Amino acid sequence: MSMEGARPAGAAAKRQPTGCKSRSSCNGLPRLGSRGNATDNVPWAQYPLGLREDMRYEWPTLSLPGKSPMRKITEFIVGAALALAAAHAAAQNTYVIPPDTPAHIRAAVESAERDAEQRARDFNRKPAETLTLAGIEPGDHVIEIAGVGQYYTTMLVAAVGPEGRIDVYDLPYTERFAGEASRAFEAAHPTMAYHQQDYNEVEFPENVDVVFNVLYYHDLRPNNIDTAALNAKLYEALEPGGVYFIVDHKAEDGSGWRDAATIHRMGVEVIREEVTAAGFELVEESDLLANPADDRTQMVFTPGVRGTTDQAVFVFRKPMP
Repeated sequence: MSMEGARPAGAAAKRQPTGCKSRSSCNGLPRLGSRGNATDNVPWAQYPLGLREDMRYEWPTLSLPGKSPMRKITEFIVGAALALAAAHAAAQNTYVIPPDTPAHIRAAVESAERDAEQRARDFNRKPAETLTLAGIEPGDHVIEIAGVGQYYTTMLVAAVGPEGRIDVYDLPYTERFAGEASRAFEAAHPTMAYHQQDYNEVEFPENVDVVFNVLYYHDLRPNNIDTAALNAKLYEALEPGGVYFIVDHKAEDGSGWRDAATIHRMGVEVIREEVTAAGFELVEESDLLANPADDRTQMVFTPGVRGTTDQAVFVFRKPMP
């Protein structure tokens, strides 16, 4: 085999363009990638096409102790890819308020009072859509059942504004982990009143616009609350046309109250049956917080499950006379 014209090993990455005698220039133009030349400022387009094709093999050399240039390039590419993937994942989990959200709801979700931990839950909980579906309006009087943590309480207070009122009702057992924070929140918000009472004995105010029960209906029976009596009291508390809004974790269909005390889920058909039995009409059963991939036999606080459960969303209404 003739060796005429054969390139030595490694020439693919370092060969000189045809007719070039110098490593620093070629046909009067600075060489791309040549160390010692400010080639970054030389427009690529000024090189003739054939010369550009020849010069495509000129790779910049990285001077890095203990690492080959190719290894460093590989590490850079991998690192950049990981950073891009992380940024993409963060963007995927960034909550975006729908553009058609009412101004008072948007302001409530964007409230400066909300901390980072609360905002981190927005992607899965969809607070703007939830508050809009519940029909919260400025000036409303709202009963919140179980305001523990103030995730929704903070937004409800902002949404109803200075002319509205929020009455939060927690069961006495919550004192050990929610009492102090709830009283501090009450002291800082004159339109919010905090109550710690047994729901079997409570007396609710009248002419209420919305009853808001998010992720707590399943806890009623396990805490020995007579749900029929409670629903009847809430019916009386609401003004005609008032909304009874309920969200809860779905257990297996037809399971009723079976799993409520163990994995904090319930057969949500029971909610529908019990609430309509109290005289309410079902206005909407939304898939807003549905997750068909959820394993409804799993405990809701299980890592990887928490915050992503398949949830039922009901809008009930007290009929107009």
